[in-house]
Amino acid sequence: MHAVFRRYEGVTDPAEAGRRVNEGFVPLIQQVPGFVAYYWVDAGGGVMVSTSIFQDPAGAEESTQRAGGFVRDRLAELLPNPPQVTAGEVVAQA
Repeated sequence: MHAVFRRYEGVTDPAEAGRRVNEGFVPLIQQVPGFVAYYWVDAGGGVMVSTSIFQDPAGAEESTQRAGGFVRDRLAELLPNPPQVTAGEVVAQA
């Protein structure tokens, strides 16, 4: 499995960002082949973090492309800073 973590800082309206992600991005990412799970977390202090899990690296890469487009088209005014993106193979799980 492969995971992608995106950390967004300076989020101006976490509740609205969560609503838009839940209503618009979740259905979009669920369509990516190899999708396993997705989480959008309000870490407080204007920080939000997403975690995407996929069966293979192709799905993880596709999720990054879709996330970039969704943020640009639907969240740009709420997420003013580019995310810090970390991706890699899951080597342990429970």
